[in-house]
Amino acid sequence: LTVAGVELHYKTEGWGEPAFVLLHGFGASLFSWQGVMPFFAERGTAVAFDRPAFGLTQRPLPEEWTGRNPYTLEAQTDQTVALMDSLGLSKAILVGHSAGGATAVAMALRYPERVRALILVSPAIYQGGNPIPEWAKPLLQTPQARRLGPLLARLMGAQADRLLRFAWHDPDRITPETRVGYFKPFRAQNWDRALWELTLAGRPPDFAGRLGSIGVPTLVITGDGDRTVPPENSVRLAREIPDAELVVIPRCGHVAHEECPAEFRAAVEGFLAKLDAEGR
Repeated sequence: LTVAGVELHYKTEGWGEPAFVLLHGFGASLFSWQGVMPFFAERGTAVAFDRPAFGLTQRPLPEEWTGRNPYTLEAQTDQTVALMDSLGLSKAILVGHSAGGATAVAMALRYPERVRALILVSPAIYQGGNPIPEWAKPLLQTPQARRLGPLLARLMGAQADRLLRFAWHDPDRITPETRVGYFKPFRAQNWDRALWELTLAGRPPDFAGRLGSIGVPTLVITGDGDRTVPPENSVRLAREIPDAELVVIPRCGHVAHEECPAEFRAAVEGFLAKLDAEGR
């Protein structure tokens, strides 16, 4: 679907209420939800999509877009709302992993009427995950730097296997199929240029003093072996969002929904049961 000026690649399973919108993290795609998407589809409508710069979604370049940058956090929240509109979803439970968790929180702050609940998996809230300091970004906007940017992006891409192993508590659990699913998008046209544009557009989420205004039920899940977003960040988030629940999965890393799917499903099942009991 073309929404908010970007052609989004998406997948749906299931039907009816509630609706779940699954937001993947940096370097991933909707592929990362394949192990748990049937779980959500058994309980309602599950929707996953590739966020811009990842998967099979269009990778707009500066000379192609009109208006604002489609790689900013604000643009990606609007893309999520536009996708929901296109699919006839008035409200959804947002399931956000890592950087996708930041998108989910931004949605709850900007469009609270569209969010029924939040399920945040190792959400990147207190760190932007961007290796480039803000002071350097004006320099990187020059034509010379833009020509070099994709080369730097390819250097980041060359570290993909190391980063994938870093995300797991036990890298021996990574299957060959998982590696294929993660690395296949690197064959897409302009993946390096789009990754560079996303890097330039990235800003640390500005949620300071605002998390207390989130009024929807929230579940925060983390692995005690998360080396990407330290577990203490998730503990802090669960304290700052009113009445948020926290589940820490032992012997699990940054991708609990992939590495520890049974424990992930159990945590979500308990959370959804409480929502049903409260009629929310």
